[in-house]
Amino acid sequence: MPTVMPMLHVPDVAVTAAWYEAIGFKVRATNQREGCELDWAALTLGDSEIMLSIGGQASDAFRREVDLYIRVDDIQAMRDRLPIGVEIFEDLHDTEYGMREFIVRDCNRFWITFGQPIG
Repeated sequence: MPTVMPMLHVPDVAVTAAWYEAIGFKVRATNQREGCELDWAALTLGDSEIMLSIGGQASDAFRREVDLYIRVDDIQAMRDRLPIGVEIFEDLHDTEYGMREFIVRDCNRFWITFGQPIG
């Protein structure tokens, strides 16, 4: 069965992986060449997986090249477990397309929207 696993190119894989761990992701695998920094990581959240790869550039852009959208079963619990300091771009709100959502920016300013169907 085909599965999509986004790969985000980031300036620092270790820092980014730690940020994602702080919001509930688990590191599944990493790669580090001898004498070099961590250059790749795979992280999971439920049945979802993302990959991080070295080589991305820092950005202060309003919006990056890709966003992540994560459907969750309990949007309030996900919101409640965010650590202090996570940049919340839009807090919990209901959309006209039937989702309850909130949006954060990761440490590289990629948008992550968490959503749960209303009802």
